[in-house]
Amino acid sequence: MAKSKKFLKLAFISLLAVAMLAACGTNAEKTNGGGNEGAKNALETIKKRDKIIFGVKNDTRLFGLKNPSTGEVEGFDIDIAKALAKQILGDESKVEFKEVTSKTRIPLLQKGDIDAIIATMTITEERKKEVDFTDVYFKAGQSLLVKKDSPIKGLKDLKKGTTVLAVKGSTSSQNIREKAPEAKVLEFENYAEAFTALKSGQGDALTTDNAILYGMADEDPSYHIVGGTFTDEPYGIAVRKGEKELLDALNKALKTIKSNGEYDKIYKKWIKKDFSK
Repeated sequence: MAKSKKFLKLAFISLLAVAMLAACGTNAEKTNGGGNEGAKNALETIKKRDKIIFGVKNDTRLFGLKNPSTGEVEGFDIDIAKALAKQILGDESKVEFKEVTSKTRIPLLQKGDIDAIIATMTITEERKKEVDFTDVYFKAGQSLLVKKDSPIKGLKDLKKGTTVLAVKGSTSSQNIREKAPEAKVLEFENYAEAFTALKSGQGDALTTDNAILYGMADEDPSYHIVGGTFTDEPYGIAVRKGEKELLDALNKALKTIKSNGEYDKIYKKWIKKDFSK
């Protein structure tokens, strides 16, 4: 009887060990993009999969916005991602887009759910501790969006009693607290919510990069951008730390589309108006 119990105990331990090894294998597959065992780095995984997965915004007009009639995400970031995929994999259709927000994009990248982030993401020293960035692909700067009849013309008008709307997890939220310490800052999950709040009178101004505000002013011409830019917000494409091969491939592709005219073509397609009037 004692021998039977000992045998059962050993059998249970063996089964437990097998289960743990299987779980580790599943996690490894997920990290490598879903079953690409043996892939040494993210670029190799992408090439084996024959597809690159980008994290993109779905709520940012002109950069990444889901078209309700087609269900497709459209914008500057989307077209740049397709152009980069064409350079790396030979076909612009070899891309998959997954929705991210300012708050979720780095966690999703680190989990391995996406290969790279192209989502109006400012290159900062703080973020460089968590991700690696490509060269700058868009030069932006933080500004203010207000109703055209608003008395607010710039930062100096953001005094005590005024409310500025911003998005959680964005550099603009941090910056406005430093630049206009007397103003109240009200944060939202995404830009669509923040703009809706501005239109419903929950705030006096909305702040983020001018590139994102362009889209809001394009959507509703009764709003415009004031005060110029008061920060430098260079956008970069983010990859996981240490993924040098993928970073080099993206930089090479970015350099190519800038030199062959493809970048300028995409820029003119999406960024074409003066939204300060």
